[in-house]
Amino acid sequence: MTSPSSKRIPPMRHSTRHPRRPLLRIASWLVFAMGITALGYVAFTLIDAQLYQAYAGWRLEKAIASERLSPPEVPSGDRPVLSARVEPISPVIPGSTVGRIQIRRLGLNVMILEGVDTKTLRRGVGHVPGTALPGQYGNAALAGHRDTFFRELRNIRAGDNITLTTAKGTYYYRVDSTRVVPPDDTSVLQDSADPILTLVTCHPFEFVGSAPDRFIVRAHREQN
Repeated sequence: MTSPSSKRIPPMRHSTRHPRRPLLRIASWLVFAMGITALGYVAFTLIDAQLYQAYAGWRLEKAIASERLSPPEVPSGDRPVLSARVEPISPVIPGSTVGRIQIRRLGLNVMILEGVDTKTLRRGVGHVPGTALPGQYGNAALAGHRDTFFRELRNIRAGDNITLTTAKGTYYYRVDSTRVVPPDDTSVLQDSADPILTLVTCHPFEFVGSAPDRFIVRAHREQN
């Protein structure tokens, strides 16, 4: 029979597992999943933009070919064709192909789509609704993102040539000036009695986040 004094209390074993480790593991997996999701979204937007640029280019070439097969429009009287405001035959559908903008010195070659909503500007350069269409008399305004399709505008300068191609024809513009304005300055979109072109993007080009200003390129149309 053992005495009470001979009984020993077994040593207490403390767990070496830190209670916060499962939480840290979950947090790390969440961060990893968010990173993969972000990369996937970037890849999707890039691929979607490239595919839509190719699709819009195909639609433009098809429209040009169809226009060439149509009978020529006869001007009424002695009215000069260039002096008349050319109205679109049919309403411009949001997201539809308007044409192509090219600035050869900058290597810029992008399809123009109707509208300036998020989806449209993700896929191309947007024609600002309510402004003149390329080739018309008035102020034709185009907008694009500074970190994608209009990134090369950071190197544009007065005298550069801009080519706009639509189903109705090819139009040539020459850059007159560039300037930076506040985002609420809508005067750059005002109509004009002359055929001019306004390009709009955010500024500064290297700004991280939502840029505070707008970079404006103004050009005039030249005789073909």
